[in-house]
Amino acid sequence: MDERLIMDIGVHQGEDTEFYLKKGFRVVGVEAHPELIASAKERLDCYVDGGRLVLVNAAISAHAGPVTFFASESRSVWGTTSQEWAERNQRLGSRSTKMTVAGVRAETLLEEYGIPYYMKVDIEGADMLCLEALQRFRDRPAFVSFESTKTSWSRLLSEFALLRELGYTRFKVVQQEDVVRQACPFPAREGAYAAHRFELGASGMFGEEAPGDWMTEHEALSVYGKIFNRYRLFGDDGLFKRSRMGRGVMRLLRPKVGWYDTHAGQ
Repeated sequence: MDERLIMDIGVHQGEDTEFYLKKGFRVVGVEAHPELIASAKERLDCYVDGGRLVLVNAAISAHAGPVTFFASESRSVWGTTSQEWAERNQRLGSRSTKMTVAGVRAETLLEEYGIPYYMKVDIEGADMLCLEALQRFRDRPAFVSFESTKTSWSRLLSEFALLRELGYTRFKVVQQEDVVRQACPFPAREGAYAAHRFELGASGMFGEEAPGDWMTEHEALSVYGKIFNRYRLFGDDGLFKRSRMGRGVMRLLRPKVGWYDTHAGQ
């Protein structure tokens, strides 16, 4: 494991990548959408020139070669290679434009650049490909994070079973709507201190700096049980959204649903 390397899989416009670079890490960033990676390169060009940032314009895929990417027309963070996710986005009012992009296996990236200290994954429906790739390596990142499912309990159990197999025993469940309110601790507990303001859509702090206390698998699943119940009521396809009265109740209650990242540590 390279303790100075972070892999940012799902760079978007470089919101998290910039944070990692400010903290003194080297970064390999992966982004499928050519316009988004061009924006990230423009934003972080000095780090590219300085050799601390490598940007890979490709989508994580089970097989190398061209893949179909569904670029969201109204919410760029919703870009995905998953037909299922693209259809969900359509139901939520965000149409997609199909494009063909290069596909790369996560194993290939790990072989070329090495095992990072931290691997952030946020690629809308393909996150597990990155964690599954780690099964081929004896060494694993000290920390990983990814967006967990909110709609399938069996898939969630599979996520945690894979984390357990990979040797992760500590977990945090982080509400991503709250990332913009995260404040970097001083002194820093990961890398150098960085006075950084997080943007909505960023994954935020990681490792020992990620908010909340570390939990056991059982404790984390208990937290997710409550999240699933809330999502069944108020989520994208929740019970309260299926009727005019229910939608009226939601406007009054303004329930906080959001989306959650699972952080795992060895």
